[in-house]
Amino acid sequence: MVSPAAQRATEGSALELADIFRAEGARYRASHRLCAQQRRAMHAIEVCRTPELGGHVAVCDHCGATTLHYHSCRNRCCPKCQTLTKQRWVEARQAELLDIEQYFHVVFTLPHALNALAQANPRLLYNLLFQSAAATLQGFARNPKWLGGAGELGITMVLHTWSQNLGQHIHVHCVVTGGSLSLDGQRWLRAPPGFLFPVRALSTVFRAKYLDALKRAATHGELHFDGSTTELASPQRFVAFLETLRSHDWVIYAKRPFAGPQQVIDYLGRYTHRIALSNHRLVDFSQGKVRFRWRDYRHANRVKTMTLSSDEFIRRFLLHVVPLGFVRIRHFGLLANRCRGEKLARTRQLLHLPPPLEPAPESAAELMLRLTGRDIERCPHCTLGKLCVIAVLLPRTRGPPR
Repeated sequence: MVSPAAQRATEGSALELADIFRAEGARYRASHRLCAQQRRAMHAIEVCRTPELGGHVAVCDHCGATTLHYHSCRNRCCPKCQTLTKQRWVEARQAELLDIEQYFHVVFTLPHALNALAQANPRLLYNLLFQSAAATLQGFARNPKWLGGAGELGITMVLHTWSQNLGQHIHVHCVVTGGSLSLDGQRWLRAPPGFLFPVRALSTVFRAKYLDALKRAATHGELHFDGSTTELASPQRFVAFLETLRSHDWVIYAKRPFAGPQQVIDYLGRYTHRIALSNHRLVDFSQGKVRFRWRDYRHANRVKTMTLSSDEFIRRFLLHVVPLGFVRIRHFGLLANRCRGEKLARTRQLLHLPPPLEPAPESAAELMLRLTGRDIERCPHCTLGKLCVIAVLLPRTRGPPR
């Protein structure tokens, strides 16, 4: 029997993550312990756009040709199912952008010594990362030494857990307004040109906040220890572990400020609905080996090719499946969901900015036509007629487990 990957190669089609999962997934699941969410993600990717999920049959009203389309899995880990979701999210955020001089990009990173603990407690450690990073930024905004004090920033954070080689590298990308709204709502406090807060001071405060929160979680019995972290169940060992983390500098990276609101939108589009690996980075899959491209940031951003066994490749990919229902994109301060409309309206009033233009609602077909110039309702055979659905194919299975 010809494997899906080999068949794609014969047909000249590009290799997909789904090909690797279909070929190796069943064996991998039988020999490795996975959480329910990792199993759901693998199954969703394997059956995406296959008869397993059903589909629909359409006929051209001009030439009569019949076209078959299978349904997508819509899983957020699937590299084929996030394009339209990402675009709709970005355009909704565009209506919230302030036409101010600067937006800043700050990255908060957890040390790799926390990787094993994060694998056992992903929801807790990721939540603490969001909370500690937001509290650090807002604490500086309210310090009289910076931005005039008593201010509230607008912050959007995106969780990433991967590096280019699929290794575990837990960090949040933060887009931060270059100024803050005073707590009394009467002034807009602008940041100095090209500068938000000192990075070294941010790192020290962030490290202290995160470790204090982690210690409280351990005291309240909220941490789970297993595998290589079993010895940390001892209170004495855990305190020593925290002291080791406290003795090292933590990495915070601040990029140059964005050049206007449009660049913020371009940035958000790259970082929000991404997964650990996109299909176009896959090079080859044969004899149990996966080759993929990656960018080595330590060597002048050179593009290299890495070869991993299929087991190690799948293991690395599944490290980045977040817990069920976990929110990877969060907003704080001016952009917090509970007060976003009121505070943004007040800020625009202070800055003499017009109200935002809300994006017009679009169907999937209209959005695809605008983004790619491709009309998915047009017959691919004669390119003249319109496709009309004549039958719906029911799924062969109940779909990805919920």
